[in-house]
Amino acid sequence: MARIPYRSKDVDLMARMMRAEAEGEGKQGMLYVGNVIVNRVVADCTDFNELRSVEDVIFHVQGGNYSFEAVQKGNLFYQPAREAERRLARLNLKYWRDHPAKYALWYFNPYGPCPPQWYNQPFTGQYKAHCFYEPSPGTCDSVYT
Repeated sequence: MARIPYRSKDVDLMARMMRAEAEGEGKQGMLYVGNVIVNRVVADCTDFNELRSVEDVIFHVQGGNYSFEAVQKGNLFYQPAREAERRLARLNLKYWRDHPAKYALWYFNPYGPCPPQWYNQPFTGQYKAHCFYEPSPGTCDSVYT
């Protein structure tokens, strides 16, 4: 059984975002971005308690900006999905999760070292240029199921 319900439209949308956000970090980096997307759909807490689909997550606006920079700035996001990224997206949607993004709800690419916290959320690890953060203990139990 899949981690979340999805349609082929969700696979394409997620594949495009994974590529736009992490193509330079290879398959592993794109899978980590996919973990964050699926985790945000699953999460019933903080900024994500109203998000229930891949589309909700991808086009989520916080503080007047899209949560994913690639939506407003990325040329790659607006190119058609490729089968290689679709396969990765389906892996995430069905079952794939791994550290440091296994339970992560946030990631970003800093100009320096990864800070130990991001908006008071603990650092879980780094993969290439991206730093990953999961919810503080007791604040979002739904992401751990």
